[in-house]
Amino acid sequence: MVKIRLTRGGAKKRPFYHIVATDQRKKRDGRSLERLGYYNPIAGANEKRIELDTGRVQHWLDNGAQMTDKVRMLFKEASQPKAA
Repeated sequence: MVKIRLTRGGAKKRPFYHIVATDQRKKRDGRSLERLGYYNPIAGANEKRIELDTGRVQHWLDNGAQMTDKVRMLFKEASQPKAA
């Protein structure tokens, strides 16, 4: 089964996560099928916190993929229109 989940990157104490579609049997940071975006939990004032290709995420969901709880929360946040 395909899962949409986070893979960790970045330096020690400076996490950076890629949002990927991958086979659930693969390791967390193993090979992925497609990179869909990123999540920077410690983004500064002028940095983007979430970048996500919602069209590709919807494609994977339509084909039976499942999201983890954290990615589901990030997807909702990325899908909401930005307040000015």
